[in-house]
Amino acid sequence: MSEPADLLFFFNFRSPYCYLVTKSVWDIFEDYRVTLRWKPLGGWNGRSDPDRAKVKIPLVRQDVGRWAKKLGIPYTPPPITTDPTRAGAASLLAEKEGRLRDYVVEVMRIEWAEGQDIGDPDVLRDVARRIGMDPEAVITASEDADNLAMLEKNAAEAKERGVFGVPTFITGDAIFWGNDRLDFLRDHLREARLRNI
Repeated sequence: MSEPADLLFFFNFRSPYCYLVTKSVWDIFEDYRVTLRWKPLGGWNGRSDPDRAKVKIPLVRQDVGRWAKKLGIPYTPPPITTDPTRAGAASLLAEKEGRLRDYVVEVMRIEWAEGQDIGDPDVLRDVARRIGMDPEAVITASEDADNLAMLEKNAAEAKERGVFGVPTFITGDAIFWGNDRLDFLRDHLREARLRNI
């Protein structure tokens, strides 16, 4: 039996495509012998720069709306000024506490299904309460200098590895970019004989 493979997961809470991928990614970590290496990004890292984003927004909203309809999930974009940095930093606490999946799913739901601003500390407190985390610990983690530095370190690693968008998955030298590439990722893991039996 082959050893588990590392699976790097580059993610930005402000990406609607990351919202979409959170609805179908988690089974990979149950069905295959892979170790999740969580790589949250903050600010504009992993996304189009602000000028390009302004041009893309109408198309992206149509595209994500179609995907949401196909998946049967709600889609209500948050305010355009939403900053994902706090949510990314706090996700590192959720990871340490073994609550990463719950946290990611709920943050993305409150942001992209309810249209709330996850840069607002009160919204993150609400997320924490909904999933049974300490709200004040989440806020502290969202402002923690080491966590914020880790977001920047992840951004530098993403750039070094050639990541230009999110979500992106990397295992070995194989890179899979986009919510619609999960089947290719599954194929790759199966061909590497990493499926759990």
